[in-house]
Amino acid sequence: MTNVPVIVLAGSRDGARDPLAQLGGVAHKTLLPVAGIPMLSRVLRALQATPDLGQVYVSIETPEAITPLLGNARTLPTASGPSGSVALALERLGAPLLVTTADHPLLSPEWIEAFRADIPEGCDLAVGIATRETIERDVPGTQRTYIRLRDIQFSGCNLFWLGTSRAANVVALWQKLERDRKRPLRMASILGPGILLRAITRTLTRAALYRRIEKLTGAQIRLVTIDDGRAAVDVDKPTDLALVEQLFAKA
Repeated sequence: MTNVPVIVLAGSRDGARDPLAQLGGVAHKTLLPVAGIPMLSRVLRALQATPDLGQVYVSIETPEAITPLLGNARTLPTASGPSGSVALALERLGAPLLVTTADHPLLSPEWIEAFRADIPEGCDLAVGIATRETIERDVPGTQRTYIRLRDIQFSGCNLFWLGTSRAANVVALWQKLERDRKRPLRMASILGPGILLRAITRTLTRAALYRRIEKLTGAQIRLVTIDDGRAAVDVDKPTDLALVEQLFAKA
């Protein structure tokens, strides 16, 4: 599908007080130089170099901070948390919609194309992931947060495909879970105690997860693997910044 709009999530609750913004001496985390180039600029360049994408929008609470970097991109306001910003973008732009983040300076057109090419027919929402084996192969020694299912361990790659209007139901579920992320009993009431228990005991499979989300939302979701461990590396803390700069130096 051609001319698909893109939303880049760049919201920051802390603004200039964000530790990475302070480290770089910039007004917003997304302006942090990575190998001499602001993170947001690297993401926008990757998107502009990817075929078949449409208008790019940056979701940020202080659009004036990034005006010099935008080029042909436009801005959208943020909402409560990443899920709220995605919900707002989907409401305004409709589906299909590609979503990524501004703290992913390694993002490449090849990863985006591979991700889109592997999205199954009829999928309402797809999430780009890299397996633990792939990450440890390509970025040995890196510390990532892994989601452990019985049949796969993976980390997200900050790439999401909202293929149909039914994706809004999944985003609404995401919003509920985001609000209750520190309240396990509330999360259990949303997902079902069986699913939560299986997740905790690592007996939950991808197939069972897909079935439960489809039952709750009416939407088909899929995890889509990207065969490059670097795709799971974003910049959330100073050690991530040092790692990414090392990877750029080796390129």
